[in-house]
Amino acid sequence: RLPGPEVLAYWLLSFGSHLYSFYQLHRFSKENEAGLQRDLQLEKGLLNGLKRDPLDFEWSFWTDWGRKSLLWTLSGHAVLSGLMNSFCPKLRVPALSVYGFLAAGGVLGIKGVSVVLLHSGLNFSVAKLQKPALSWLCNLLLLSTLHIQPLQEIQRGWYESEEEHYLLLFSIAVCALRFVSFSLEHCWAPLDRGGAVQLCWLFSYTFYHPFFYNGPIVLYKDYIAQMQRPAEGGDRNGSALRNVVFSSGRIILWWCLAESLIHAMYMHCIQSNETYLEMLPPWALGGLALALVQFFYVKYLVLFGLPSMLATLDGVLPPKLPRCVSIMHSFTEMWRHFDEGLYRWLIRYIYVPLGGSRHGPLCKAASAGLAFGFVCVWHGGHGYLQLWALMNWAGVLVEDGLTSLLSSSSLRPLIERNISAATERRCAAFLSAFSTAMLILSNLVFLGGTHVARIFWKRVFIQGWSTVAPPMLAFLYCFAQVGLDW
Repeated sequence: RLPGPEVLAYWLLSFGSHLYSFYQLHRFSKENEAGLQRDLQLEKGLLNGLKRDPLDFEWSFWTDWGRKSLLWTLSGHAVLSGLMNSFCPKLRVPALSVYGFLAAGGVLGIKGVSVVLLHSGLNFSVAKLQKPALSWLCNLLLLSTLHIQPLQEIQRGWYESEEEHYLLLFSIAVCALRFVSFSLEHCWAPLDRGGAVQLCWLFSYTFYHPFFYNGPIVLYKDYIAQMQRPAEGGDRNGSALRNVVFSSGRIILWWCLAESLIHAMYMHCIQSNETYLEMLPPWALGGLALALVQFFYVKYLVLFGLPSMLATLDGVLPPKLPRCVSIMHSFTEMWRHFDEGLYRWLIRYIYVPLGGSRHGPLCKAASAGLAFGFVCVWHGGHGYLQLWALMNWAGVLVEDGLTSLLSSSSLRPLIERNISAATERRCAAFLSAFSTAMLILSNLVFLGGTHVARIFWKRVFIQGWSTVAPPMLAFLYCFAQVGLDW
């Protein structure tokens, strides 16, 4: 630990820089509100006289679907789960499975659900052969069907709106991860149960309603182990109710915070227009970067928080919710702690089977590279996603290389003899500031595309190498110290 006053200074500078940069972005948003309204169509806000930034597709998409049907079907799942736990716990899993299937059918339609069932059946058939390579080939081929244009046109014809088609695509993409989990677990350790029982468990795992559309991801082996545990009564019901009340309150607060951000700062509208990106003052430019990543974080607290709360009622332990991005100070930490379910999935089904760290640095780098490559393909494989995956792969390799070098038998004793623990931590935070800068840049590629990252790189590290970059790195040093302290 560092001295208390020093740590307090880091916290105050971190918190203060967030507030001031957000204030500058808020000022710029309001000063240019008329232009943004004319060029990008701001929406009417939730309160009279306020405008709202509608250009985050994912937030608008899921909040619209939540109002239309998902909140109601998720509430129905919670009621059914409570009733089955109380009156007929032995039939809880079949009842929830059938409910999830009917709820999916009500939204996706018979044809949409038939696609999911077809993928499920093909994966089950291939998994019975117990050949991991064949299972991977089957899943990759099925995943590639999401990008076949004639097939997409056929699927669009099933629905009245583009949003309904998008929901089918999202559902199939998330189910693909579940199919890989089932297939490989069956190949590695086939269960003694009959094929009908295994097929029923795959059906339950696939159509488990809280996780069906958007995750988070729970491994197949964890899902069946937790769902097979008998439901507890008595005090368990009371604690579950308290957990629902507490978690519901937190989710409402996160939703309010997300809506407040897009009412106060039009960051998605601004990032969509290169003219405004060039006009932003330096502090507002930093505020835009922070606002984009913070909104992404809060958004997933809501999108993962509600399904996770419902899963706990069923005895399913969901992955931990994302950790605050402002205390993330490395690429490795971001991947471990933002989407923990996806991280576990990548480690278990790609990184470790390919050799991981057991066969030297080259195998480790290749295993990590293929994991990032799959994430890129799973998200769509577009050009900006390839750049994002490459930046993250390079960031993880550099961090891992530096960690190995500084902990090596030749350097570690030298560091311990000549540098105090407090100084070593300050040096770690200094290196983390550069890592965090690149991490934010990679997140901007993912959230806004290459044009946003290109303008940030030009304005901060080329044009502002002597005026903007040094104070930015100083504040990122404070962020890293807060993260280390946390």
